[in-house]
Amino acid sequence: MAELQDGLHTPPEAGELGDLPLDGPFPPDGYAPGDGDGPDAAPLDHARALLAAHPVADGYSGLPWALRHLPWYDLESGESAVDTDVPRLRQGQVGALFCSLHLPEGLAADRAVAATLEQLDLVRTVIAGHPESLRLARTAGQVIDARNCGRAAVILGPATAAALDDSLGLLRVLHALGLRVLTLAGTSWASKAGLTRFGDEVVREMNRLGVLADLSGASEATIRRILAASRAPALATRSAARALRPHPANLPDELLAELGAAKGLCMVPLTAEQTGPSVRDVADHLDHVRALAGPESVGLSGTYDAGCAHPQELGDASCYPHLIAELLRRGWTEPDLALLTWGNVQRVLRAADFTARAAQERRTASAAKIAELDG
Repeated sequence: MAELQDGLHTPPEAGELGDLPLDGPFPPDGYAPGDGDGPDAAPLDHARALLAAHPVADGYSGLPWALRHLPWYDLESGESAVDTDVPRLRQGQVGALFCSLHLPEGLAADRAVAATLEQLDLVRTVIAGHPESLRLARTAGQVIDARNCGRAAVILGPATAAALDDSLGLLRVLHALGLRVLTLAGTSWASKAGLTRFGDEVVREMNRLGVLADLSGASEATIRRILAASRAPALATRSAARALRPHPANLPDELLAELGAAKGLCMVPLTAEQTGPSVRDVADHLDHVRALAGPESVGLSGTYDAGCAHPQELGDASCYPHLIAELLRRGWTEPDLALLTWGNVQRVLRAADFTARAAQERRTASAAKIAELDG
């Protein structure tokens, strides 16, 4: 599988995203304005036109673990056993997909590293098997390149922190294999009490490598410490508003405000358990998060193929136009919707890339200075 090299194209600023061409299979084959019927046709047509310029960057897909349990699958033609395949990505106008490497609860701790590597290998194999539709992306620039080539960019992560086995070396290995997001929860160094000194070291190394910190499922103490310690923006890959639905993975209002102040990103999941049983409930959470964190700190997380029930009208990866149509009816502006679907994820990825380059340059300069003094 040929991967694009960093820097092939300079990532655009947020205001330039609408000018980029979108060739190939995204938007969906055969789409033309006016395809809708009934009273919702106008907002649905508007939603599809907007997504053609600003496709969805989906913050969480459970597809890797779901595929492990299938003896055979065909994602190119369509696969009824899962919620995500190439035709539905096209129909939903998904331009980027974060593929979760999370592990099921109850998996033995000594299997965490091997199971994460197996899932990572599976994702890379799936991408290699669908070169006309999918492309692995490590940087913001590569996400843009994939989109311009008519492919959906696949970003590896989030992975569970247990996959590190308390080793910074393993973090570097996983990053070398493509990992971009790590969930900082469920370990002795990222617990209810917050981050330990080793946890702080993990965050610093993630900044140096360009691996984003995922806050979903982390304790409030851990979240606050990450927001204070990380030089790169953090994101919550599947968190909604706890004030509207008291799910433990949802964030309270004060943390939503702090996440926005830190230029982080809250990606609202499309799950009945966390956001409610209807598309209107999901829109309520998006309204709430936008009001508290700001329009530059809210995103979308399909959470498809993660074993969750989904709201009505949002049953699989093809359904994003229905959500955008609901937001248009509520008065969301096109600039805010462009940030929600695409621009905010690009901003966070660009910031992580910049932070990593700056940290690496500082380390190189320090090493050169030491060598000069020694000489």
